[in-house]
Amino acid sequence: MNALINDSPEPLNLGDTVEGSIVNIDRGRIYIDIHPHGTAVIYGREYLSARDMLKNLGMGDTIEAKIIEVENKDGYIEVSLREARQKQIWSDAAKALEEKTPLELPVKDANKGGLIVEWQGMTGFLPASQLSAENYPKVPDGDKDKIFIELKSLIGTTLTLTMITADPKEGKIIFSEKGTDMVAKSDTGPAKTIEEYKVGDDLDGDITGVTDFGAFVRVEGGMEGLVHISEMDWGLVDNPKELYKPGDKTRVKVIEVKDGKISLSIKALKENPWTAATSKYKQGDKVNAVIIKYNQHGALASIEEGVAGLVHISEFGDEETLKAELKLGTPYEFTISVFEPENRKMTLVYKKSE
Repeated sequence: MNALINDSPEPLNLGDTVEGSIVNIDRGRIYIDIHPHGTAVIYGREYLSARDMLKNLGMGDTIEAKIIEVENKDGYIEVSLREARQKQIWSDAAKALEEKTPLELPVKDANKGGLIVEWQGMTGFLPASQLSAENYPKVPDGDKDKIFIELKSLIGTTLTLTMITADPKEGKIIFSEKGTDMVAKSDTGPAKTIEEYKVGDDLDGDITGVTDFGAFVRVEGGMEGLVHISEMDWGLVDNPKELYKPGDKTRVKVIEVKDGKISLSIKALKENPWTAATSKYKQGDKVNAVIIKYNQHGALASIEEGVAGLVHISEFGDEETLKAELKLGTPYEFTISVFEPENRKMTLVYKKSE
């Protein structure tokens, strides 16, 4: 009796994956021997949904399936090939995600947010922000409709991508073209891999594109990186296109190397005006400053190039009054109420003369 118990197979449970050989194919049903548990069947909706996978299978072929009913009304173990395939796909996705495996994937469609790609029969998404600098739409005025047109031009192409999100619960797979093994393209001199660039490197570069959020620069070794609008100058930059155009040469500093891309700065190579301001100004000083911009908190007033403070809207009650009192491009006298040059922070108080 003990020997019989010990030789008995473990009972099957819903969701278990089993393997067996096909023993019969009969009018919309596939019978599989899953020894020592008995015979399993694929039929009905599961048969219809797996027809493409089943059409190349024949008698004696071994397949893997997932149990969806331990015993149906006919006494068979009911299994799903589609369910097992999904389980394997998500297992493959987890591996590709962990190993950052480069994948050659076709672009099937596009929307205003990015590209639709296909992987193992599943639909994945490539956000526009995850395109390489080479493929990112360099639309002169940043118009979203024009960007969409540029994205649609990539339909039918094949891109080398890495997986950055795989969520089986939501059925979501997201890709990036900014893989860690990307090699830069170089017109002059040897190309560099991303690993050869270090934070703090000073490099010569050529501007390849300008957008409303910054400029793309191809640097020595061929890699292309972004100079964000906030890294262009210590002073306020409203429109990068007023400062640079494609073909301009510039010198940049590498400020970040991450996720297969480099981030660059132009202002990091310029003297920080806040450093000199430390010895020029202090809390309580009266200063002349020019209104350079309005924002949701009030108005920015510049006391010198690259050094500006906030005039808070609460001093005026509402935005309309503030704009009536403080005109863009006009200098006024203010008192420094907060001065933290190490944090590039300054608050100004406007005292209207009698």
